[in-house]
Amino acid sequence: MKFNYGKIFLLGFGFFGVSVIWTVYNAFVPLFLANKFGLSPIFIGFFMTLDNIAALFIQPPVGAWSDRLRTPIGRRMPFILIGAPIGALAFGIIPLAAVLPLFVAGTSTLLLSMAFWRTPVVALMPDITPSRFRSQANGVINLMGGLGTIIASLVGSALYEKNAAYPFWMGSALVIAAALLVFIFIKEPKEYADSEKEPDMFGSLRGLMQDEDKSGMRILFAIFFWFLAYTGIEAFLTLYATRYIGIPDGDAGRLVGHLGLFFVLFALPAGIIGSRIGRRVTISAGIIGMAALIFGLFILPPATLSTLVTKLPVLGNIRVISLLLMPAGIAWALININSLPMVVDLTSAARLGTFTGLYYLFSTLSAIVGPNLNGLLVQISGGRYNTIMLISPLFLIVALILMLGVHKGEAQVA
Repeated sequence: MKFNYGKIFLLGFGFFGVSVIWTVYNAFVPLFLANKFGLSPIFIGFFMTLDNIAALFIQPPVGAWSDRLRTPIGRRMPFILIGAPIGALAFGIIPLAAVLPLFVAGTSTLLLSMAFWRTPVVALMPDITPSRFRSQANGVINLMGGLGTIIASLVGSALYEKNAAYPFWMGSALVIAAALLVFIFIKEPKEYADSEKEPDMFGSLRGLMQDEDKSGMRILFAIFFWFLAYTGIEAFLTLYATRYIGIPDGDAGRLVGHLGLFFVLFALPAGIIGSRIGRRVTISAGIIGMAALIFGLFILPPATLSTLVTKLPVLGNIRVISLLLMPAGIAWALININSLPMVVDLTSAARLGTFTGLYYLFSTLSAIVGPNLNGLLVQISGGRYNTIMLISPLFLIVALILMLGVHKGEAQVA
């Protein structure tokens, strides 16, 4: 099997669609909850984890299910063709909800449908990519995801200023287009390794726990802690920027795009670096850099962070906070691009969906804890959103310590 950049770019459209949906969701749903429905920070933090609570119970078993499924169109495609259209429809309805129960119904439908197809579409990457090329392939896929983040953040922010529903409708259209491109151009392998006799998700997790070399469990817990740091920031970034720093809603929405731009620019180099100097070393360097930059957001005063540096086309106003978030995007690329390949290279082709599910089990657990913990910290600190930027570097340090003991998950030459 050879590495085909063109095929991986086309597969990346699936992750592009997922990224558009969640970037718009994470940027503007907290603003709806605070400004439209008047919820307090702790309740906003809980609400922003509802999607992850459902995903926790859906994504890992769906990954294992897709390993065993056999249909004429493949083992992953049925999940994509069912989940993507339902998610797109629900997403378009969310901004029209005038009362909180209807809003919750729309978001619940969205989260269930998105969780249903996310693991299968990501598992397609190791399905069609040899081990030694998986960091580069994940770089391509995350580049596409990063483009989705930029479009959703920058274009979405401009659309939001015209009508709050427009970025959601844009997301619905793009996710439908992305799913169709994946279905038309990506062909799954004709033959699969026998997965019927392989352990299921919990059996696989139990095997990692019982292994004398704890590298597998160390990787999974490291993923938990670095996503704990990242998702906590992501859920509250717009409120941190508007309430603590004091910048306008539109500029706050673009901050995710500033981070995402440099994530995209460094996605491919991060995969190449990981394949050349090792995934563990690359991830560790990213953790150190990101922890330092986020701590910079904590120690610098709001007046400094909000200082306008320049104004650029598309990117809009560039403030001092952007100058910290942009290199943080590079650091996050070093971490994120190489983490999934490490997990799937712990197993065989028969259980790629199962181990992709384990990856999402631990990242989703952290996405549940992160916003809740940060919301609680903001609440007990008297509404100081700056507290978030202190706790996140601590989680990153824990992840770094865990990675120091990892000895598996590097690219396999064969």
